Amino acid sequence: MHILKSERTDSKKEVLDAGWGTGMKFANKIKSRNEKANPAILLLATMFVMYIISGLLLLLLAFLLYQLELDETAVKIAIIFIYIAAGMTGGILIGKKMKDRKFLWGLLAGGCYFLLLFIISAMVKQGFTMDPVKVITTFILCAASGMAGGMVS
Repeated sequence: MHILKSERTDSKKEVLDAGWGTGMKFANKIKSRNEKANPAILLLATMFVMYIISGLLLLLLAFLLYQLELDETAVKIAIIFIYIAAGMTGGILIGKKMKDRKFLWGLLAGGCYFLLLFIISAMVKQGFTMDPVKVITTFILCAASGMAGGMVS
C-alpha cells in the first residue's frame, strides 16, 4: 500500500512539473477574482441602500412633522440624524464586503452619497444657492459617518 501512495505522489509531481498544476492554480485565481464583487457595483448597491434608508427616514420625519407639528430646529436635527444614519449604514455595508481599507471605502460611500445629494439639490433648485458653510458641514457629516461605519464593520 505504501508503494502505491508514493507512486501516486510521484505521478502528481510529474503532472505538476508538466504544467498541469499551474493551469489549475491559474483557474483557482480566476475563480477567486470572479467571486469577489466588483467595487463599483458594490458602491452603487451600497448607495442605493443608503438612499432607501434616507427615503424611509424622511417619510417618517414627514409623518412626525404632520402629526406633532415639529418646529424647525427639531426638523434640522432629524435631517442631520438621517445623514448620519445613512452614512453609517453605507459604511458598515461596504466595509463588510470589502475586507481591507474599510474606513476608506466607508469614506468613499459617504462622499458619493453627499455628491449625489448635492447634484440632485442643485438640479431641483436650478443652481447653487446653498450657503458654502452648510455644504461643507453636510459633506463632513456624510463622509465622516461613512468612514465611522467602515471602521465599525
